Amino acid sequence: MSAPPPWQPGTQYNYGDIVVYESARYKIIQPHFSQGDWAPPIVPALWGRIPDDEWQKHEPYNPPHDKGDYHGQDVHQPDDCTKHPDRTEEVTHEEQKKKWWDLDDNRKKQLELGGGLLAGAAAIGAGYYAWHEHENKKTEEEKQALTWGVQGWQTDAYARTQEVRNHGPRAPTTWVLVEGREKIPPSAIEAGRDKDNHPIYIARAYFEDSLQIGKASQVFKEGAAIGYGGRVVELNKFEVLIGDPKGIRWVSYSYQLDLQRLGATPVEGGKEANGTPLYIARVKYSGGVHTAKVGTHLPAAQLAFSGTEVSVEDYEVLCLN
Repeated sequence: MSAPPPWQPGTQYNYGDIVVYESARYKIIQPHFSQGDWAPPIVPALWGRIPDDEWQKHEPYNPPHDKGDYHGQDVHQPDDCTKHPDRTEEVTHEEQKKKWWDLDDNRKKQLELGGGLLAGAAAIGAGYYAWHEHENKKTEEEKQALTWGVQGWQTDAYARTQEVRNHGPRAPTTWVLVEGREKIPPSAIEAGRDKDNHPIYIARAYFEDSLQIGKASQVFKEGAAIGYGGRVVELNKFEVLIGDPKGIRWVSYSYQLDLQRLGATPVEGGKEANGTPLYIARVKYSGGVHTAKVGTHLPAAQLAFSGTEVSVEDYEVLCLN
């Protein structure tokens, strides 16, 4: 097996990744976007050191025996959103990781003519989210970039979900793809309840070239809701966080998040369009407990509620034990 790449800050690491840091090899435990002070030896909840004679092995995460509901079999199998019957131009995994703007013009034309954007277009056409007035003003190139981004997120989410269904979870928490409010799995982490005592789950979804954190519930019209640009967007295709309650905890915090002061490792959440990480928060608001988003660039937790985004100064951050 070839030597793993060196660990680097500012990099998205996913399941299966192995890196080298100070001559030692580490395998991923929890997917995350690496920070400058998150070197593998400093964050053992994210990386596990591999003995020299065993580094080629990849052992899955083994949940506690008394948590039989966290094994992946209760996760609904979504439709294969990576394929489209009219697509003749295939998209490689490495290519899908790129931004639309990073592809050369000839490749863009090949994808357009060969149906390389059809899977993403189908998601939007199926009601992934409504076209708002300002979105209708997008140029054709901007719409193609948006479609490409949705398609890339779907492809990754689908693969992640299939991995959980086939092999079980490999970490204390895992994001899985969900279509509609009826398909939220029993192993979804319940973060709170609304004022009418309906369970609230942790959700995230692709929107405007970002991966936004929100909430999901069986009582929501579409299944999930996120906040973006001051408004609430409802979605019927999203990811929910499933996990082992013994592997996570909620850490209290107030005002703008400082990871050094937090004193714990936050669970992978989402990211802004510029790559700035978003983390999972929960807040008490209007008689209920709801999931929200928080980041080091935000003044407080941001909650999607009743058609608008609300800033909440006191909140909790979901962290690994």
